Amino acid sequence: MNRHKDLVAQISSQVRALYLSRLPFRINHGSTNSTRPPKSSSPISPALIDISPLNNILTIDPVSKTAVIEPNVPMDALVSQTLKHNLVPPVVMEFPGITAGGGFAGTAGESSSFKHGFWDDTVSSVEMILGDGRIVEASPDPSNQFSDLFHGAAGAVGTLGITTLLKVNLIDALPFVKTTYTRTSSVSSTISHIRSTASPDNPPSKTPDFVDGILFSPTHGVAISGTMVSSLPSSSPSSPSATPKPQTFSARSDPWFYLHVQSHTSPLPPRSAHVEYIPLAEYLFRYDRGGFWVGRHGFSYFHHFPFNRVTRFLLDDFLHTRMLYRALHGSGESRRFVVQDLALPYSTAREFISHASASLGIWPLWLCPLKQRPPPTFHPHTSIAEPDPSSPGRERPQQMLNIGVWGRGPSSPSRFVSANRSLERKLRELGGRKWFYAHTYYSGEEFWQLYDKPWYDALREKYNATTLPTVYDKVKVDVSKKEEEEKGWRNWVKEIRPIGGMVGIWKSIKSKDYMLHRHAEWKYKE
Repeated sequence: MNRHKDLVAQISSQVRALYLSRLPFRINHGSTNSTRPPKSSSPISPALIDISPLNNILTIDPVSKTAVIEPNVPMDALVSQTLKHNLVPPVVMEFPGITAGGGFAGTAGESSSFKHGFWDDTVSSVEMILGDGRIVEASPDPSNQFSDLFHGAAGAVGTLGITTLLKVNLIDALPFVKTTYTRTSSVSSTISHIRSTASPDNPPSKTPDFVDGILFSPTHGVAISGTMVSSLPSSSPSSPSATPKPQTFSARSDPWFYLHVQSHTSPLPPRSAHVEYIPLAEYLFRYDRGGFWVGRHGFSYFHHFPFNRVTRFLLDDFLHTRMLYRALHGSGESRRFVVQDLALPYSTAREFISHASASLGIWPLWLCPLKQRPPPTFHPHTSIAEPDPSSPGRERPQQMLNIGVWGRGPSSPSRFVSANRSLERKLRELGGRKWFYAHTYYSGEEFWQLYDKPWYDALREKYNATTLPTVYDKVKVDVSKKEEEEKGWRNWVKEIRPIGGMVGIWKSIKSKDYMLHRHAEWKYKE
C-alpha cells in the first residue's frame, strides 16, 4: 500500500502543478481496448501523465468479499486471483485485457449485466485525483460527499478526474457453467427468448447467471444462458456411463466460441437446445479467441488465405484480443471497421437490426440484455418505461438490449462515415444510445441533445475538471481531420495490401502480448 500511496502522491503533484499553470494534460494507461481512431497530434501537445504503473491487486478479502485494485489491473489477472478464493466479480468484461479502470471510466455491460448492472455497479468506492490535484474517495453511497462525482465519473471516459484505486465487490464462484444454447429461427424470436430469460420478474431459482445471444442470420439465432454449478453431471445422454468432459475455448486446438455455437445449433429445430459444461473462467473469456468473430476478417484481408482449423491453430498467438487490438490500430484497419455497441429498448431492437442489416449486411450480431441506468448518465439509457409488477400503477425503466455490430464497413472514407452516421440517426430515432469506445460522429449539438450537459458542466466546475477534455472532445471523430489523415502518405502506404496488415502484425509481435495468453493462470487444467 505504501508503494501505491507514493505513486498517487507523485501523480497528484503533477496534476496540481499543471492545474495551477492552467495547462491541459492527457493520460497514459499503458493499453487500450478502444477502437476509436487515434487522435492526430496537435502542434502543442498536452503534458503526459503516466499512470501505467498503477496495475497491482492490493488485497482480496474473502470475508468481506471485496478486492482492492489499481485501475490498470486487467480482467484476466483479477479473475485468476479471485478464483483462488472461490470468488469472482459479478460482472467480468469478456476480453482478458480490459482493465478495471477502463470498465469504470467507460461503459462495461456483459452477459451478467441484466442481473448486476454495469461494471461500476459492482464497485463500492473509487479513489480519484481531481483536476486540481486533490485526492478524494468517492462512493455511490448517498452519505458520501462525493457520491455525485462517483455517478458522474462512471462512463465519463476519464474527464472528471483520474481513477487511481477501486474497491470491487465479489460473489461466490462455482467451478463450471452449465450452458444452454437455444436455437431460434427469427430475429423476433431470439429477442423474445432473451428478454423472457433475463426478465427481472423471474424467480431467483429460475434466473441464470449469464444471458446473451448471437444472430448468425435473419433465420438462425441462438439464445445463450449460463448457470454456475459446483460439479459436472455424472453422465451425459450421449455417454450414459461416463462423466462429460468440460468444453474449453482457450487452447489453440479448441474451437472459436461462435463457430462452436453455430455448428452445434445449425442442425437443431427451433426452440430445441444443446447443453454443455464450461469451466467458469473459460466461459467468462470465451470470446477472446477471434475477438468474437472480428478476427476472421484478418484472414480475408490477406486475399485467398484459408480460414480453417489448421490455420487458426498455427496462427493462434495472433488471434487473441490483445494482439488483435494491436494489429487493428497498427494496420490502419480501425478506420475501415464498423465496431459499434448500441443499446436499445426491446420494443425497437428488431427495427434497428433490420436497418443495420439492410445498410451494412454485417452478420453475426451480438445481443446482450442490460439493466438500465436512469439518467443523468453517460451510460446507455432510454426514457421508455414499462409497468412495475411490484408496484401497481407505477413504472420502471425498461431493460435494454445491447446490439453489437462489428464488421468491415465501406472502403470509401465518405461512405464509411455515412454508414456510421446512418446508424447513429436510426439509434437516436429508436430511443437508444451507443458505447463511447467506438467511432462517434455526432455533431456537438446532436451529442448534447442526447446527454445532460448542465449536469455534466456543473460537475466539471465543482470538481475543477475544466482543464480536462470533455466527453465529446474525447469521443468525437473530426470528419474534416479524418479526411486529411486519410490523404497522408503513411495511410496511403498502408492502403497497399498487404503492407498495412504486415505493419499491424509487426506491432502486435513487438508488444509480446501473446505471452500473456500463453502463460495465463485462468486457463482450465484437468
